[in-house]
Amino acid sequence: MLLPNLKEARKRTDKEVKIIRDEYIIPDNIKNIGKNKKYHVITYGCQMNVHDSENISAILEDLKYTQTDDVDNADIIVINTCAIRENAHNKVVGMLGRIKHLKETKKDIITVFCGCMAQEESIANMLKDKYKWVDIVFGTHNIHKLPIYLSDLYKEKKQEIEVYSIEGDVYEGIPVKRDSKYKAWVNIMYGCDKFCSYCIVPYTRGKQRSRLPEDVLNEVKKLKDDGYMEITLLGQNVNAYGKDLNISYNMANLLRDVANIGIQRIRFITSHPWDFTDEMIDVISKYPNIMPYIHLPIQSGSNKILAMMRRRYTKESYIELFNKIKKKIPNVAISTDIIVGFPGETEEDFKETLDVVDTLKYDLAYTFIFSKREGTPASLMKDDTSMDEKKERLARLNEKVNEYANMNNMKYKDKIVDVLTEDYSEKEGYLMGYTDTMKLVNVKASDEYLGKIVKVKITDVKTWSLDGEVCE
Repeated sequence: MLLPNLKEARKRTDKEVKIIRDEYIIPDNIKNIGKNKKYHVITYGCQMNVHDSENISAILEDLKYTQTDDVDNADIIVINTCAIRENAHNKVVGMLGRIKHLKETKKDIITVFCGCMAQEESIANMLKDKYKWVDIVFGTHNIHKLPIYLSDLYKEKKQEIEVYSIEGDVYEGIPVKRDSKYKAWVNIMYGCDKFCSYCIVPYTRGKQRSRLPEDVLNEVKKLKDDGYMEITLLGQNVNAYGKDLNISYNMANLLRDVANIGIQRIRFITSHPWDFTDEMIDVISKYPNIMPYIHLPIQSGSNKILAMMRRRYTKESYIELFNKIKKKIPNVAISTDIIVGFPGETEEDFKETLDVVDTLKYDLAYTFIFSKREGTPASLMKDDTSMDEKKERLARLNEKVNEYANMNNMKYKDKIVDVLTEDYSEKEGYLMGYTDTMKLVNVKASDEYLGKIVKVKITDVKTWSLDGEVCE
């Protein structure tokens, strides 16, 4: 048993990151354990977690399990968790209760708990002490060892907890089962060294470490050869890609080389404003297959709060970057993240955030009330603002966000745009997909258009989506 240690997870050293290619193995005693059995993976959190679940699904299918969408019908249930906000914690605990009830009638169900919550000391101890029926617990550094843990479980029939509090390495060769036939996630780096005062990610994901360029480019080439039309380059802070490599190669270089492979659509997420370079902007503006959509979290419009958040930029420098992106990249859409009610935020601080939103008029903003994360510096800060006041501020902010989202969407009325149709819409007779600027579009179209980039005339505009029809 190995439990997480927040103090150890906080450490950063000059230890060289290893590129490990041969540690994914399947023990002989479990090569066919999933035959005639089903698995179900439950995912909470960011795109990185979604992609991790694609790895987990592939591992389980290597063991001959087949996927089921019905948790009640599964023989093995994997809960892949997020530690960013309290709301995610509450959902996970609720799901554990449901699975415990299910396990009372189906005693042979294997339950696996993994992801960022497993990296938290309090959660791992809770699972050890109060949820002994959870069979396997591991964190973000050792997904590739799931077959080993299953092998040990079959041998010893006892709870297995192994959570590493380490800086981390880079593992290649872990299989992946893509959720889509048309769009794919591609990890380019792992971890984060920014240590924003409110954020648990540097503790749960380890230090910043980049994949080698050739490994990323080879993956993209294969995806193109396999018919994928869009990729999203993933990392906790993609703009810092390459800074940890002992080569003269950065995110702008990677974007250029990925674009030259010729895949039709390229996106990347998430950006930190501090690392967004002029060179990156120039590359994005130069290549038409790099989509004109940037997610650029600001978090607060108050310099005082930004300093307390340890964001390493000012409101003024952020606005300068925003305007530079708008000027140099035609038709670009920019979204953001904003935290309301950070400890010490006054009404005046909040009004500064509203002023920034009025100035920049984001296409979209993901807004949240501050959520205390145990072990982060912000969790120890004095917080005098009531939850009612925080909710009231959030409502005021969302009113503006909605106004500008609708205003930006209205620009698309009667325009013809390219949409990659990726699935069926909830609206009968419609497909759904996204424009190059990441606008959700419900397209009145038949199945023959599924998985294609099609010309769509926008016929109706809503705050969060567009409706349209195919232009023949």
